[in-house]
Amino acid sequence: MKKILLIPVLILHSYSVKAIQDSTTVDLGEVIIQENRIEIPFNKVSRNISIVSRKEIETTPARSLQEVLSFTPGVDVRQRGVSGVQGDIGIRGGGFEQTLMLINGIKMTDPQTGHHIMNIPIPLQAIQRVEIMKGPASRIYGQNAYAGAVNVVTMLPESKGLNIQAYGGDFGMKGFSVVSALPVTLPFGTYKQSLSVSHDASNGHWYNSDYKVSNVFYEGGMDLNEKNEIRTMVGYTDRSFGANGFYTNSFPDQWESIQTFIASLSHTYSHENVYLQTRAYWRRNSDEFRLRRNEPEFFTNNHVSDVFALELNGRYQSKLGTTGFGLEGRQEKIESNNLGDRERAFLGVFAEHRIEFWENFDFRAGVYSNYYNEYGWKHFPGAELGYQINNSSRLYTNYGASYRIPSFTELYYQDPSNLSNPDLTPEEAQSFEFGYKYGNKGLRLEVVYFNRHTKNLIDWNREPSDIEPNPNRWMPRNISEVTFQGIEIGLQQALKLGSKNFNLSEISLSYNYIDADLKQLPGTESRNTLNAMRHQVIAGVRSEIFTNLELNIKARYIERMALDPYFLMDIRMDYNRLKTFGFFAEASNVTNTDYIEAGFVQMPRRWFRAGISINLQ
Repeated sequence: MKKILLIPVLILHSYSVKAIQDSTTVDLGEVIIQENRIEIPFNKVSRNISIVSRKEIETTPARSLQEVLSFTPGVDVRQRGVSGVQGDIGIRGGGFEQTLMLINGIKMTDPQTGHHIMNIPIPLQAIQRVEIMKGPASRIYGQNAYAGAVNVVTMLPESKGLNIQAYGGDFGMKGFSVVSALPVTLPFGTYKQSLSVSHDASNGHWYNSDYKVSNVFYEGGMDLNEKNEIRTMVGYTDRSFGANGFYTNSFPDQWESIQTFIASLSHTYSHENVYLQTRAYWRRNSDEFRLRRNEPEFFTNNHVSDVFALELNGRYQSKLGTTGFGLEGRQEKIESNNLGDRERAFLGVFAEHRIEFWENFDFRAGVYSNYYNEYGWKHFPGAELGYQINNSSRLYTNYGASYRIPSFTELYYQDPSNLSNPDLTPEEAQSFEFGYKYGNKGLRLEVVYFNRHTKNLIDWNREPSDIEPNPNRWMPRNISEVTFQGIEIGLQQALKLGSKNFNLSEISLSYNYIDADLKQLPGTESRNTLNAMRHQVIAGVRSEIFTNLELNIKARYIERMALDPYFLMDIRMDYNRLKTFGFFAEASNVTNTDYIEAGFVQMPRRWFRAGISINLQ
C-alpha cells in the first residue's frame, strides 16, 4: 500500500507569543466528578470511574474521541473505519444502545439509534477531560444510562488562547482544527467564550470508505454575581461517508450523511448550602442512508429526529449530609420515510442522599422514577457504600437497577437486510460491583468485580445459512435473560526513571474479563450480544526524550466472544507539544494486524499520519 505523509506548512505573521504551561498534569484525587447533582471528589467515589485527562487526550495516538476511549479499561469501542466516522461504545459487555453519552452533563441520546450518540460536535483538542462511569447510572442520569455513561467535559478559559493543528497521512487523510478562547471584559463582568472548528477527510482505506467530517462548537458563559452563572453551548457536526460493510455485507455501495445540532442554555445558582441548576436543550439529528450510493432511487432512508428537554437539578448540604434532587422532562420525535412519524415523552424524578459516618464510612442511596405513557411508572433504586481504609486505600460496593426503552429503529426499521419488531419490551437489569482503590505517590491501582443480570435483553438475531452472504434478515428480539459478570484490574504508575536525555514517565496496564451466560434459542446468529468482549488487555508506556520530545506507546489485545482475537500497537511522538510551534507523528496498527471491530468493515493495516501544532497565548 502506498504510504503518503503530508505535513502542511502554515505561515504566521510575527507577534508576541508566550509558551503554554503544562497545566494538564492533574492530581485525580482533586478532580470533582461532575454529576448533575451531588459532586464528589474522585478519590471518594464508590464507583468504578475512569478519567481521561487533557494530557492523555493530547498524547494518545488517536484522531478522534472514539479512538481515545478505545484505550480505556472496560470500554469496548467498535469502529467502522478510522478517525471516528462512526464508532459504537459499549461498557462491560453492554451494547451501543445501552451507553449514555453526555456533553457537560447534557444527554446526547438519539431516539433513532445508538449508532448516532458519538456524533460529538467537539474537536478533540477542545475537550478538557472525559469521565467514564462504568456500571448502571440510571439513578444518576436516567433510563438511558443502562450499562454506563461517558461525560465529555469542556472548560471555559479565563485568558485568551489559540491552538491550531493540521495533519495529513495515508489514504489521502488530511485535517485541521482551530480552538480559540476569547474572553471579553464587560462593565458587569467577564464573558468567557470559546470557538472551535475542525475538518477531517480521507479517500478511504478500502473500497467505498471515504469520509468528510466537519465540526463547529461554541461555548460561552459568565458569572452574573457571586451566586448566579449563565452558560450556553452550541455545536454542529456534518458527517458524510461511504458505508461499505457498516450494516450489511450484501450492499458494498452503502452511503450515509449525518448532521447533528445541539444547543443548550443553563442557569446556576449557588449560595452557601444550596445549589440549583436549570437548563434547556435541543438536539436534532438528520440522517440520509442509501443502500446504493449513486442510486438513491433504489433504496434511501431519510430520518430527522428531535429531542427537547428541560431539567432542574439541585443539592442541599446539611448536618445530615448532602441531599440531591432533580426533575427532567424530555420529548422525542422523528420524521422518517421508513420509521414513520413517531413521538414519545418522558418524565423523570431524581432523589438521593449521601452521608458520612463512623469517620471512615460513607453511604449514598437514591431512586430515579421514570414515567413513559406506554409503560407507566418505573423505579430504579441504587445505593453505594464506601470505606476509606486510609488516605491511600478505599473499599466500595454498589447496587443499581437500570432500564432501557427500545429505539425507533429497533421498533420500526425495515430494509432488504432487516425486519422490525414493534412488540419489543424494555430491557431491565440489576447490577452490583465490589471494588478496591489505591492511590499514592503516583501509583493508582483498582480491582473490581461486577455482575449485571438482564431481563428482556434486546438483540438482533437471524437464522444461520450455508449461503454466503447469509440471505436471512436480521430482526430484534427480547432474549429471555443474560448475565454479564467479570473483573477489571487497572494499574497506572507515574515515574521519573532515567536521565535527562531519557525519562520513563508513566506505565499502565489493565486487564478485563467478561463472561456472558446467554439464554436464547439454539442455532440463531447474534449480531451484538455474542460479540461482546471476553478478554481485554491494554498496556501503555509514556517517556520523555531529551527536553521536548514525548513518546507514547499503546498496545491492546482484544478477544470477543464470537470473533477472532487481535493485537494492536499504536505509537505517537510529540515534539514541543506545549511550546509555540510543535510537531507530532502517529503510527496505528504497527503490528499490521488483519481485524474487524464492527459490522463487516475490514479495518486498515499499518498506517501513518503526521502534523504540526501552534499554541498562542
